[in-house]
Amino acid sequence: MWSLNLLFFFFFFFFFLSIELILAADTITPTRFIRDGQTLVSSSENFVLGFFSPGNPAKRYLGIWYKKIPETVVWVANRNNPITDRQGVLTIINYGNLVLLNNTKSIIWSSNTTRKVENPVAQLLDSGNLVLKDNFSTGSESYLWQSFDYPSDTLLPGMKLGWDLKTGLERYLTSWKSSDDPSYGDFTCRLDIHVLPQIFIYNGSTKLFRSGPWNGVSFGVVPGSPNFLYDRTSVYDKNEIYYRFESYNNPVIMLAKITHSGFVRRLIWKERGSIWDVVFSEPTDLCEHYGKCSANGVCSFNKAPICECLQGFIPGSQQNQTSPTTCVRSSPLDCRSGDRFIKLTGLKLPDLVETSLNDTMSLQECESKCLKDCSCKAYANSIVSGGGRGCLMWSGDLIDIRKQVNESSGLDLYIRVPASEQVSDLNENRKKIILAVLVISGILIFFSLLFCIWKKTMKKACLTTVQDNKEDVDVHLFDLSTIATATNNFSRENLIGAGGFGPVYKGTLSTGEEVAVKRLSNNSGQGAEEFRNEVNLIAKLQHRNLVGLLGSCIQGEERLLIYEYMPNKSLDYFIFDQKKAGLLTWRRRFDIIMGIARGLLYLHQDSKLQIIHRDLKASNILLDNDLNSKISDFGLARIFGGTDKEAKTKRVVGTYGYMSPEYAIDGTFSIKSDIFSFGVFLLEILSGKKNRGFSNPAHHHNLLGHVSGNLICSI
Repeated sequence: MWSLNLLFFFFFFFFFLSIELILAADTITPTRFIRDGQTLVSSSENFVLGFFSPGNPAKRYLGIWYKKIPETVVWVANRNNPITDRQGVLTIINYGNLVLLNNTKSIIWSSNTTRKVENPVAQLLDSGNLVLKDNFSTGSESYLWQSFDYPSDTLLPGMKLGWDLKTGLERYLTSWKSSDDPSYGDFTCRLDIHVLPQIFIYNGSTKLFRSGPWNGVSFGVVPGSPNFLYDRTSVYDKNEIYYRFESYNNPVIMLAKITHSGFVRRLIWKERGSIWDVVFSEPTDLCEHYGKCSANGVCSFNKAPICECLQGFIPGSQQNQTSPTTCVRSSPLDCRSGDRFIKLTGLKLPDLVETSLNDTMSLQECESKCLKDCSCKAYANSIVSGGGRGCLMWSGDLIDIRKQVNESSGLDLYIRVPASEQVSDLNENRKKIILAVLVISGILIFFSLLFCIWKKTMKKACLTTVQDNKEDVDVHLFDLSTIATATNNFSRENLIGAGGFGPVYKGTLSTGEEVAVKRLSNNSGQGAEEFRNEVNLIAKLQHRNLVGLLGSCIQGEERLLIYEYMPNKSLDYFIFDQKKAGLLTWRRRFDIIMGIARGLLYLHQDSKLQIIHRDLKASNILLDNDLNSKISDFGLARIFGGTDKEAKTKRVVGTYGYMSPEYAIDGTFSIKSDIFSFGVFLLEILSGKKNRGFSNPAHHHNLLGHVSGNLICSI
């Protein structure tokens, strides 16, 4: 009997010990705290809470960051009050107040919780939310406090941007002061709830950007193609008004943040490149800046000048020759004699200043009500779904209107004008139509001749542009309109990758042939020289293990390369993913390696030109439908002529981790440089590990060092 009691004692002892260990991983209690140097980790190891120093090592902050991306901090507690040593402690006091203490036990930061509970516990959730609650309660309603209610500069999936109307709590984002200073910066991102919800970016109290009102589907615009990345929600009731988003695919790491320079960006973590990809950034252009044009003016980014007065208005004064400072009525309204409305399309609706809302009216009822109200200057639907409903009426100036670049995403606005002016407009339009008909007959003949001359000139110009040492290259030249149509106007849905050259889009030509289109971006690390280099080189090279160039396009500032489409993407897409790596058997990996080796042998020895690639890596090895390997991206390649064995450059380009030491340090490159790179990703193919992302307890900094160290030890 004594043995049985002892067994039960040990059983319960280890049971409660295990519970204690589990709690210690992601929770704090009044008797369990964390010091500087210790961390909390959420149960699925998504997020970490601990102490960090973003810039000055003497300043310590308590924050939350991604476990796999520790440099991305998503929440900071003591933003304006750093601890000046490494003696900080996070604990719970007074039956439910979460506090951060310094070495003198002074409170540096507090959750300021007033409600007391017997068993308080603070827990870091897998959503990134730090919550304070009663240990025996469940559900978010029982939280005493949560970090999601007090955002820093980052909005995570599930977080709310907006207002709790019952408590008066406003949740908004505040930028860091700089990239390494988390104290309050100059910029905020807030949800304004006057009339209808709108998202604003402020510099202090000055409006910098406005999204446009929530229209039942999105802010300010009518969405085009479906969004498969995240779901947007706006709640608008008597208790709460807020916006939030949720990722459709939970493993996808996504966030929105306001930068220290005043931009709001939505970011997605790209596992393949270990970088944040910017999905969108606001403001995007000059017309996104609040009130860029005068009241009663409209901003059109694709026009020059970008500012003009709305129809029915004329410039009252000029700031300069192109931008009016005020727009006034061209003719006074005459409510008694009868006014009419002009329909303007494709707009971001004006700011909701001196605006009223009736969310049950139809558009016809809205027009009738506005017409009877002499103070009503314009009206529009407030809800776009279901054919449109709701009535917004403006009685003051129309501020911050822009013409959307994609007109189909804009909304309709009906502006009040005198009936006489509308007739005048109609007569003027008739005159313009008659004049156009008379003139266009003569112009058609002229342009027909011009077109023939232009086609010949453009072809010669394009050939001249892609010449290397005045030697013509036999490469097909595509029209920009053809490629734009094939890629659905370079839509995000067609985006399949990005590199130093720029984004890569999938396209389908009118013949049904699938292609990959590389588009040189304005901020590309590569430029016209690399573009010409790639066109010249790959057009002269023909081998089954080199990616095929189908043509190019040079028009205006556009530089496009059109390749055969590789449906299985690049080699790194498979070998660095545990699930997809299983699709590559050892035989298949051997065939891929042999294909790369044959391609390299052709470049180095069998082609008429000896080519040094200089940027061989797993992401530049593409796989066709049968998983045959093809070497791509020749923008950085160089030709060796005569008896040259090596060359030297002051401009070292390529990817660190794949560069040979003599090239990375001295700029000396040869065919040995490519062989070194080939050896690096040969190890990656065999191990499934990235060279630069590999580490082990022996303190090797990369995969190459690990293999070298083991070889030396074995010798």
